[in-house]
Amino acid sequence: MTQTVSFAAAVAPFAAAPEGQIREFAMHNVPRRSAIGLVLAIAAALFATSMPSFATEAVPLAIKGYDPVAYFTIGSPTRGLPEIEYEWDEHRYLFANAEHRELFKADPVRYAPEFGNFCAMALALGELDEANPEYWLISDGKLYIFGKPAPMGPALFQHDLAANIAKANQNRGLLQEH
Repeated sequence: MTQTVSFAAAVAPFAAAPEGQIREFAMHNVPRRSAIGLVLAIAAALFATSMPSFATEAVPLAIKGYDPVAYFTIGSPTRGLPEIEYEWDEHRYLFANAEHRELFKADPVRYAPEFGNFCAMALALGELDEANPEYWLISDGKLYIFGKPAPMGPALFQHDLAANIAKANQNRGLLQEH
């Protein structure tokens, strides 16, 4: 038969007993299994509270922490703030203000870069290169970011915009492999 005893009830005899009797009581009156369980429970609780949270680190940061809405509203690359974030499509987006976060929440497909963290021009060429959010282009209401400045990034992409968009979309499968 298993008997359940509260922690306070289990500790009460120790508080009232003289020091010499505590050891004797502990050795004779507390079942070994209960003592081991108590020690493990305390150790687990201490371990759990001392561990830092890695929840936000597990979700990759989108576009190096730049605010995707700022490209549309401000017209320039703007760093987001860590305290104003939103998780979408397995990425963590940062925003310069709460209003931008709410706009993004309402329509993330409109504001997120077309190819995530990757250079649109490189993808059109069948390559995967990480984009630099400082090099960007908005065309037909879509945000594209690039790995290199002009003439290799936005300018080259715009040179044959429709064909480059089509090629990048054809190579979208490379994004799933990464």
